[in-house]
Amino acid sequence: MTALRVRGTLLPLGEQVEFWVVRGRVSTTPVPGATDLGHPGQYVVPGLVDAHCHVGLGATGADDRAATIAQAKAERAAGVLLVRDCGVPEDTHWLDERHDLPRLIRCGRHIARSRRYIRNYAVEVEPEDLVAEVERQALLGDGWVKVVGDWIDRSIGDLAPLWPADLVGEAVAAAHRHGARVTTHVFGEEAVADWVAAGVDCVEHGTGLTEPVIAEMAARGTVLVPTLVQIENFVDFAAQGEAKFPRYAAHMRELHRRRFATVAACADAGIALMAGSDAGGLRPHGSVADEVELLARVIGPTAALGAASWHARRWLLDGSGLREGTDLVEGPVDGASADLVCFDTDPRITPQVLHHPVHVLVGARD
Repeated sequence: MTALRVRGTLLPLGEQVEFWVVRGRVSTTPVPGATDLGHPGQYVVPGLVDAHCHVGLGATGADDRAATIAQAKAERAAGVLLVRDCGVPEDTHWLDERHDLPRLIRCGRHIARSRRYIRNYAVEVEPEDLVAEVERQALLGDGWVKVVGDWIDRSIGDLAPLWPADLVGEAVAAAHRHGARVTTHVFGEEAVADWVAAGVDCVEHGTGLTEPVIAEMAARGTVLVPTLVQIENFVDFAAQGEAKFPRYAAHMRELHRRRFATVAACADAGIALMAGSDAGGLRPHGSVADEVELLARVIGPTAALGAASWHARRWLLDGSGLREGTDLVEGPVDGASADLVCFDTDPRITPQVLHHPVHVLVGARD
């Protein structure tokens, strides 16, 4: 394999660096005759992260292997080299054999209540089976479990929790006993309070977060993946449900109206934010740059980029069992996996450049 020489400003270090890549790993020892990857004026970023993605999920459920590979390639083309897969109907561990594709950390399959979520996406159980299913999915994923916390309840015509609060606590405790972290899909106000009180590790969407729950999240160290690019669809969701469920429609519009204020309140409270596009199903893959742009409107472009690169990589890889040794996040250290993306313009100043990576390099897998 031809050695590569990489020069440029390495982020988040912010300094000019020069290193070599040999068999997917960083070397600080010069390699004569190495091929230049880009130029000294470029910006080198540790591989991007989509912290809420669904590789292998189509509009009506599980996709076939060809479509799943195409989705993974779309993420790679966008510079995403690490994905937290937040639920797909089929086991995709076979993708781990493809070292040319992004690394996946899986949540197993979504867990939802019967007839209270999108058809063919989740494993559906009744409350008495929730804890057992959490334990099962904890063994099938890569250290994460995803539970749908709320959805529309047609009997009341609005968002409502799927699970009793006491069971939420049992479910989180069961996952933790198996060494898995738990994340929950929540739109409304009620369910998110139950899950945060139960010690959930991460909240997806979180549009219904209120001041007391935000304070509790900050105290517990709960992470938020706001998926602002998905929340942009709330107005359309409201319009689709208006005729039958006007209360739901009004609620969704209100959650959309205050979306940026909610995320800003979380950031001000010190809650860690990670970038996730919710790609898969009906959302296109390779769109994490859109999420970074929206996050940048709230927390600034440097913090938004960190939420899609160095901060997210540390959060997902540390303690996951998938990180042996170092990553470019620690700088150009010998032996680091050379997952990197290069841009001609500083993405801390112009986040729009994330749509146009000039080089994407998949590093070695541990």
